[in-house]
Amino acid sequence: MKILATAPIDQTALNILSPYGEIITASDDKEETLVRLAADAEVIIVRGVAQITANVINSASNLKVIGRTGVGINNIDIASATARGIPVVFTPGANSRAVAEAAMAFLLSLAKRVIYWDSQTKADQWNSRYDSMNDDLEGATLGIVGFGNIGQQLARLATPFDMKILACDPYTTPETATDLGVELVSLDELIQRAKYISLHTVLTPETEGIINERNLQHLQSGSYLINLSRGEAIDSLDTVLEALNDGRLAGAGLDVFVPEPADIAHPIFNHPNFLTAPHVASLTKQAIDTIHLWMANDIKAILEGEKPKNLVNPEVLQS
Repeated sequence: MKILATAPIDQTALNILSPYGEIITASDDKEETLVRLAADAEVIIVRGVAQITANVINSASNLKVIGRTGVGINNIDIASATARGIPVVFTPGANSRAVAEAAMAFLLSLAKRVIYWDSQTKADQWNSRYDSMNDDLEGATLGIVGFGNIGQQLARLATPFDMKILACDPYTTPETATDLGVELVSLDELIQRAKYISLHTVLTPETEGIINERNLQHLQSGSYLINLSRGEAIDSLDTVLEALNDGRLAGAGLDVFVPEPADIAHPIFNHPNFLTAPHVASLTKQAIDTIHLWMANDIKAILEGEKPKNLVNPEVLQS
């Protein structure tokens, strides 16, 4: 059996899947490369932003299963896989705590101006401490856009800081929100009331551009915006930069961009209150190990004729 991975997989997955056959790692994620390598593959493992298009799927005549390391499946043609009867397994929740912790780190870093004070101290600007002040989490309102596994984890982490927590998610039940001490509100109300806004949505047509020039006009002055979900959740970097420049945003932190790698020529990357990372919020040792464990075990289940734990398209098993 040939197992094609679009990027290197960790030892946990190697240990589970190696007994089934040779694991090949693609040299790049171009479609023509994946089409060629998938021709005799029975398993495709998707890491990163590689696009598993209909052409890639249909080129793999022996394909039995597609495994995704993570929860984002917008780069896999699910309809084509389902039409072929190919299960697609993924790992929702495996990295939730890691991303929530990263969101909390961004909140604290921006509010307490960690990077700024570090640079001031190293530049021997000790007296700058009299010219500027940090912000507070206590008593402030945190708005969480997308209240799935990650959003709920963030609410748990923020609760001990005595923050008022709002959430916007049409799929969250009132009972879930109540259990976590969270108030469910509309997106417009959240943007108007929250000083700290953290995005944790999946990418769908409804969430693309969910944060945009129109609704950010209603931010209270001195707010903070964090996006650790998908770059497409914000309509453009121009929108964020404008809000930073006019003071609606006191700080912004982005871990995700469109495109990736980010275009650092954009002027926002020179703004002193802009905090960035290269899509690493979920990349912790424990999270990566769990993601690969869950994915590999579900691929193994499919190969053994068993029911996987997390299946994107369960209808393929019914048929």
